Amino acid sequence: MGGEARDAPDMVVMGRVAGAFGVKGWIKVQPYTESTDGLLDYPVWWLARDGQWDEGRVVEGTVHGRALIVKLEGCDDRDAAARLRGREVAVPRSELPANAEGEYYWSELIGLNVVSRDGAALGRVTGLLETGANPVLVVGGDRERLIPFVEAVVVKVDVAGGRLTVDWGTDF
Repeated sequence: MGGEARDAPDMVVMGRVAGAFGVKGWIKVQPYTESTDGLLDYPVWWLARDGQWDEGRVVEGTVHGRALIVKLEGCDDRDAAARLRGREVAVPRSELPANAEGEYYWSELIGLNVVSRDGAALGRVTGLLETGANPVLVVGGDRERLIPFVEAVVVKVDVAGGRLTVDWGTDF
Protein backbone atom coordinates (compact mmCIF):
# COMPACT_ATOMS: atom_id res chain seq x y z
CA MET A 1 0.00 0.00 0.00
CA GLY A 2 1.24 3.40 -0.82
CA GLY A 3 0.18 6.97 -1.17
CA GLU A 4 -0.68 9.38 1.54
CA ALA A 5 -3.58 9.18 3.96
CA ARG A 6 -6.32 11.71 3.39
CA ASP A 7 -9.71 12.59 4.71
CA ALA A 8 -12.14 11.77 1.91
CA PRO A 9 -15.78 12.34 2.80
CA ASP A 10 -17.03 11.66 -0.73
CA MET A 11 -16.00 8.00 -0.85
CA VAL A 12 -18.41 5.27 -1.89
CA VAL A 13 -17.83 2.08 0.06
CA MET A 14 -17.84 -0.84 -2.35
CA GLY A 15 -16.50 -3.69 -0.23
CA ARG A 16 -14.71 -4.84 2.90
CA VAL A 17 -11.42 -6.66 3.45
CA ALA A 18 -12.31 -10.06 4.89
CA GLY A 19 -8.71 -11.03 5.68
CA ALA A 20 -5.41 -12.31 4.36
CA PHE A 21 -5.27 -14.89 1.59
CA GLY A 22 -2.12 -16.97 1.44
CA VAL A 23 1.33 -15.89 2.58
CA LYS A 24 2.39 -13.43 -0.14
CA GLY A 25 0.30 -10.40 0.87
CA TRP A 26 -2.92 -11.11 -1.01
CA ILE A 27 -6.20 -10.09 0.60
CA LYS A 28 -9.71 -11.48 0.36
CA VAL A 29 -12.34 -8.80 -0.27
CA GLN A 30 -16.11 -9.11 0.08
CA PRO A 31 -17.47 -6.80 -2.64
CA TYR A 32 -20.73 -4.87 -2.29
CA THR A 33 -20.97 -4.39 -6.05
CA GLU A 34 -23.73 -5.75 -8.28
CA SER A 35 -21.27 -8.02 -10.07
CA THR A 36 -18.55 -9.69 -8.04
CA ASP A 37 -15.75 -8.35 -10.27
CA GLY A 38 -17.10 -4.77 -10.46
CA LEU A 39 -14.58 -3.45 -7.94
CA LEU A 40 -11.72 -4.69 -10.12
CA ASP A 41 -12.66 -1.98 -12.66
CA TYR A 42 -10.92 0.53 -10.37
CA PRO A 43 -7.09 0.42 -10.27
CA VAL A 44 -6.90 2.56 -7.12
CA TRP A 45 -8.85 1.76 -3.99
CA TRP A 46 -9.11 3.69 -0.76
CA LEU A 47 -9.11 1.72 2.50
CA ALA A 48 -10.57 3.19 5.70
CA ARG A 49 -8.64 3.33 8.98
CA ASP A 50 -9.85 5.44 11.90
CA GLY A 51 -11.79 7.80 9.63
CA GLN A 52 -8.86 8.27 7.27
CA TRP A 53 -8.55 6.76 3.82
CA ASP A 54 -5.28 5.25 2.61
CA GLU A 55 -4.61 4.72 -1.07
CA GLY A 56 -4.15 1.16 -2.28
CA ARG A 57 -3.09 0.41 -5.86
CA VAL A 58 -4.39 -2.87 -7.25
CA VAL A 59 -1.56 -4.91 -8.79
CA GLU A 60 -3.63 -7.98 -9.62
CA GLY A 61 -7.01 -9.43 -8.71
CA THR A 62 -9.37 -12.26 -9.49
CA VAL A 63 -12.81 -13.53 -8.58
CA HIS A 64 -12.82 -16.35 -6.03
CA GLY A 65 -16.40 -17.59 -5.55
CA ARG A 66 -18.38 -14.61 -4.25
CA ALA A 67 -15.23 -12.77 -3.14
CA LEU A 68 -12.18 -11.14 -4.71
CA ILE A 69 -8.58 -12.14 -4.15
CA VAL A 70 -6.40 -9.06 -4.61
CA LYS A 71 -2.75 -8.07 -4.45
CA LEU A 72 -2.18 -4.44 -3.46
CA GLU A 73 1.07 -2.59 -4.14
CA GLY A 74 3.30 -2.65 -1.05
CA CYS A 75 1.34 -5.38 0.73
CA ASP A 76 3.95 -8.12 0.48
CA ASP A 77 3.36 -10.63 3.27
CA ARG A 78 0.61 -12.26 5.28
CA ASP A 79 1.11 -9.95 8.29
CA ALA A 80 0.63 -6.83 6.15
CA ALA A 81 -2.47 -8.36 4.58
CA ALA A 82 -3.86 -9.38 7.97
CA ARG A 83 -3.57 -5.77 9.22
CA LEU A 84 -6.03 -4.74 6.50
CA ARG A 85 -8.78 -7.06 7.78
CA GLY A 86 -12.03 -5.24 8.44
CA ARG A 87 -11.16 -2.14 6.43
CA GLU A 88 -13.79 -0.74 4.11
CA VAL A 89 -12.82 -0.48 0.45
CA ALA A 90 -14.05 2.57 -1.44
CA VAL A 91 -13.59 4.65 -4.54
CA PRO A 92 -14.24 8.38 -4.93
CA ARG A 93 -17.82 9.11 -6.02
CA SER A 94 -16.40 11.20 -8.89
CA GLU A 95 -14.93 8.02 -10.46
CA LEU A 96 -18.23 6.13 -10.53
CA PRO A 97 -20.51 6.14 -13.57
CA ALA A 98 -23.64 8.25 -13.27
CA ASN A 99 -26.75 6.44 -12.12
CA ALA A 100 -29.49 5.74 -14.62
CA GLU A 101 -32.95 7.03 -13.72
CA GLY A 102 -34.30 5.05 -10.78
CA GLU A 103 -30.94 3.47 -9.92
CA TYR A 104 -29.03 4.16 -6.70
CA TYR A 105 -25.75 3.17 -5.14
CA TRP A 106 -26.43 1.33 -1.91
CA SER A 107 -24.29 3.85 -0.04
CA GLU A 108 -26.74 6.58 -1.12
CA LEU A 109 -29.62 4.72 0.53
CA ILE A 110 -27.94 3.98 3.86
CA GLY A 111 -28.98 6.58 6.41
CA LEU A 112 -32.18 7.67 4.63
CA ASN A 113 -35.26 8.09 6.82
CA VAL A 114 -37.94 5.60 5.83
CA VAL A 115 -41.59 6.60 6.03
CA SER A 116 -44.78 4.84 5.04
CA ARG A 117 -47.08 6.24 2.39
CA ASP A 118 -49.22 7.78 5.14
CA GLY A 119 -46.20 9.47 6.74
CA ALA A 120 -45.52 7.08 9.64
CA ALA A 121 -41.81 6.91 10.52
CA LEU A 122 -40.41 3.38 10.12
CA GLY A 123 -36.75 4.13 10.91
CA ARG A 124 -33.53 4.59 8.94
CA VAL A 125 -31.89 2.40 6.32
CA THR A 126 -28.99 0.71 8.13
CA GLY A 127 -27.99 -1.67 5.34
CA LEU A 128 -29.08 -3.67 2.33
CA LEU A 129 -29.16 -7.37 1.63
CA GLU A 130 -28.90 -9.04 -1.76
CA THR A 131 -31.31 -11.98 -1.74
CA GLY A 132 -30.94 -13.09 -5.33
CA ALA A 133 -34.49 -12.07 -6.22
CA ASN A 134 -34.12 -8.41 -5.24
CA PRO A 135 -32.31 -6.17 -2.79
CA VAL A 136 -33.86 -5.80 0.66
CA LEU A 137 -33.61 -2.66 2.80
CA VAL A 138 -32.63 -3.24 6.42
CA VAL A 139 -34.49 -0.54 8.36
CA GLY A 140 -33.65 0.10 12.00
CA GLY A 141 -36.11 1.91 14.24
CA ASP A 142 -38.39 0.79 17.04
CA ARG A 143 -37.58 -2.65 15.61
CA GLU A 144 -35.71 -3.97 12.60
CA ARG A 145 -37.71 -4.27 9.39
CA LEU A 146 -36.73 -5.96 6.13
CA ILE A 147 -38.40 -4.16 3.23
CA PRO A 148 -38.02 -5.31 -0.39
CA PHE A 149 -36.41 -2.67 -2.58
CA VAL A 150 -38.79 -3.16 -5.50
CA GLU A 151 -40.95 -0.78 -7.51
CA ALA A 152 -44.19 -2.16 -6.02
CA VAL A 153 -43.03 -1.19 -2.49
CA VAL A 154 -40.71 1.81 -2.93
CA VAL A 155 -42.85 4.84 -3.74
CA LYS A 156 -40.19 7.56 -3.80
CA VAL A 157 -36.47 7.90 -3.15
CA ASP A 158 -35.32 11.41 -2.24
CA VAL A 159 -31.59 11.11 -1.64
CA ALA A 160 -31.07 14.89 -1.40
CA GLY A 161 -33.94 15.19 1.08
CA GLY A 162 -32.79 12.16 3.06
CA ARG A 163 -36.11 10.35 2.74
CA LEU A 164 -37.40 7.10 1.29
CA THR A 165 -41.19 6.59 1.07
CA VAL A 166 -42.55 3.05 0.97
CA ASP A 167 -45.91 1.35 0.64
CA TRP A 168 -45.38 -0.62 3.85
CA GLY A 169 -47.45 -0.86 6.99
CA THR A 170 -46.15 -0.14 10.46
CA ASP A 171 -47.36 -3.57 11.55
CA PHE A 172 -45.02 -5.43 9.15
